[in-house]
Amino acid sequence: MALKIAIGGDHAGFTYKGMLKGVLEELGHDIQDFGPDSDASVDYPDHVHPLAKAVARKDADFGVLICGSGNGVAITANKHRGIRAALCWLPVVAKLARQHNNANVLCIPARFVSEDEAREMTRVFLSATFEGGRHQTRVDKITDC
Repeated sequence: MALKIAIGGDHAGFTYKGMLKGVLEELGHDIQDFGPDSDASVDYPDHVHPLAKAVARKDADFGVLICGSGNGVAITANKHRGIRAALCWLPVVAKLARQHNNANVLCIPARFVSEDEAREMTRVFLSATFEGGRHQTRVDKITDC
């Protein structure tokens, strides 16, 4: 099933973003690129806020954000109601983020994972399903303010 995937990040994630767009295209997904368009220095919130809004509005099924550490994009995306952005560094963490936390944005630390790990995390994240049940109860308690 083709998904709508929003992708973006910052200059440190630019190369991985291009590589992951290829992976997503191979998987048959529709991609909306929120930038940046080069590896020139940018302020990641300028790209993250529009992506998070698109996912929150359900204009995209999921988001993938890539920056150097993954922290900046995750912190920024999580400011948006309805976004559960997960910083992942291993495929099993990406899988659990979907299964247990119903994460809808994958955040990848480009400076700390290999391209192969980033590819596998993206595949696993998009193919895993939320388990619901006791996890739904916990997810429901996240947005409390």
